[in-house]
Amino acid sequence: MRADDGNGVPEDKRVRLPTAGEAAAALPGLARIAAATWFNAAQWSLQTSARTGRRLLSVTGDPAQVAERSDGVDRPPADDPTASLRERGADLLARSRDVWHEEEMHPAYGRILGDLAPDEGRVLMLLLRSGPQPSVDIRSGGPVGRVSSHLIAPGLTMIGALAGCRYLDRVPAYLNNLHRLGLVWFSREQLTDPMEYQVLEAQPDVLEALHSQRFTKVVRRSIHITPFGEDFCHAVLFKADDDADYPSHQVPDEAGEA
Repeated sequence: MRADDGNGVPEDKRVRLPTAGEAAAALPGLARIAAATWFNAAQWSLQTSARTGRRLLSVTGDPAQVAERSDGVDRPPADDPTASLRERGADLLARSRDVWHEEEMHPAYGRILGDLAPDEGRVLMLLLRSGPQPSVDIRSGGPVGRVSSHLIAPGLTMIGALAGCRYLDRVPAYLNNLHRLGLVWFSREQLTDPMEYQVLEAQPDVLEALHSQRFTKVVRRSIHITPFGEDFCHAVLFKADDDADYPSHQVPDEAGEA
């Protein structure tokens, strides 16, 4: 029985196709040269395309950025540290010229929230709802203090306790951070109500500083929330429908800031 190839054609009747080498050997000389030249050119083109693609992807893994770099636009070098800042600056000026562009709140509020501790939120709520808070410095005094006085204990307050802060020992750091962010300011002026200071000056830490030396004196100051801080609190800490009247604060003044 004769074997077939599955299509009913006997094995000895099948037509054998020549291999690539046999076909090339059978071509005339000029045809062989033309075929070899075409093959080498095609191989070089594929290799070059692959290398170019890998180079672009190594510069940036984002295909969208690859497209941007291949659009023929002259851009700063990728390692230019000011390139992205210039682009952001250009976008900022473009939005400033757009009369239809609206912002519900200051763009810095999101960043500020990330820089606040929970206790600092309590401090802001206290200042806004209860008004300016008293603060005292304890300095050396007496006959010697008239000529030379040095600071013994600065910025003593009851803000931490009144605000319900969890970490009372961190209140000085909280106030410094709020001042750094432009939310509060320290005034050299004292509050109009002297009773505010009588309660503060009876606190253990104030009495300890007063009795640490023979001659000491109390310098009364105050802590206020800034207009920027007020707007921040109304924008992100209070409910949108909150329209209550809150105590007023002094406006920061370079001459009056501690």
